Amino acid sequence: MSSANGDLTARARIRDAAIELFAERGIAPATIRDIAERAGVSSGLLRHHFGSKDGLREACDEYAMSKMTEIRERMLGPNAMADPAILAAVHPAAMLLQSYLVRSMMEASSTSLFDAAMESGRVWLQHADHHPGDPDAYLAVLIAMKISMFLMRDQISQVLGQDMTTPAGHRRMLRASIEIFTLPMLTTEQGEQALKALDSLIGSTEREQS
Repeated sequence: MSSANGDLTARARIRDAAIELFAERGIAPATIRDIAERAGVSSGLLRHHFGSKDGLREACDEYAMSKMTEIRERMLGPNAMADPAILAAVHPAAMLLQSYLVRSMMEASSTSLFDAAMESGRVWLQHADHHPGDPDAYLAVLIAMKISMFLMRDQISQVLGQDMTTPAGHRRMLRASIEIFTLPMLTTEQGEQALKALDSLIGSTEREQS
């Protein structure tokens, strides 16, 4: 993850190597031996720092969530979206961390990562202009929509004609995402009408079941 890998501590090199391999291969296929080899350390040193593969993964989860929060805050800073330098600087790290987090979330035996993403979303909503009627449902669906882009990486890459994990492919995916979120598919009036119709339908169903 770092161009100056030799400047990192052994623990950081191991963590970064694990994130790269977990993102590339998945959690289960990436072995301790593979991770240690990529990090340039012994398997014994890896176990000394993290205890086990599960301990290493927990450290990777915590680090990746923390770094993505930093990147998100940087991107949401004043005029950050208009600064090409910021977009170029955060892309490689963000793409790798997002790929890793999706892998980890989908292969996890618990919902801890999704719960952490929800909590991060709640903090974001506190400072946002938008106030959804059902915040938890809004965030859960939004997170799932973002994850789906990475789960369907191969299909999206095939349509684009280039790997969406490369800078060029990722830019095209981001451009499409920005356009989707910038241009509402429903007018405010249509949205209100749809919500009223949905509430009426739910109310009718509940009365029929009671």
